[in-house]
Amino acid sequence: MEKVIPTREQAFELLKEFNKSESLIKHALSVEAVMRHFAELFNEKDVEKWGIIGLVHDLDYEMYPEQHCKKVREILTERGWPEDYIRAIESHGWGICSDVKPEERMEKVLYTIDELTGLITATVLLRPTKSILDLETKSVKKKWKQKGFAAGVNREVIEKGGELLGMEMDAIIVETIKGMRKVAEEIGLKGEVQ
Repeated sequence: MEKVIPTREQAFELLKEFNKSESLIKHALSVEAVMRHFAELFNEKDVEKWGIIGLVHDLDYEMYPEQHCKKVREILTERGWPEDYIRAIESHGWGICSDVKPEERMEKVLYTIDELTGLITATVLLRPTKSILDLETKSVKKKWKQKGFAAGVNREVIEKGGELLGMEMDAIIVETIKGMRKVAEEIGLKGEVQ
């Protein structure tokens, strides 16, 4: 089959075909925005590619939770997606549900920020303003230390990702927040900031 470079629109339609949960769609939009932000930060040529990979990274999660990061290969191969897109998506589950290690910078960013966007979202939703626009890094770090808070967020993965990227955790948190702010309304985190 001929390889196709998916457009953002095609990727979003595919996401909605396999995911009906509003929270999963919002998570996908968060990760897409953060991936685009990091691509720009690193002066990557193909910001669109980074965004699309972020958008569909959990494509198989809702319908095939037991095959997460595995079923996605079948789905995207059938549609002629490029191998590097598929590999990047598989690698975000490294050590959890995949043995594909993040090697490319794009893969390392996805691996690192996927869980972090969840922690940031949970932190925002507890704030009086319910807004990411006034969220500070120290608030996220405070919640990070509370192991019972957003207990589903794998902090070890975020730390391991930071090591792979060679970035300080504070910087990663700052840039992830900046990325998410760009889509605050779409992800329901604009809140009540005056």
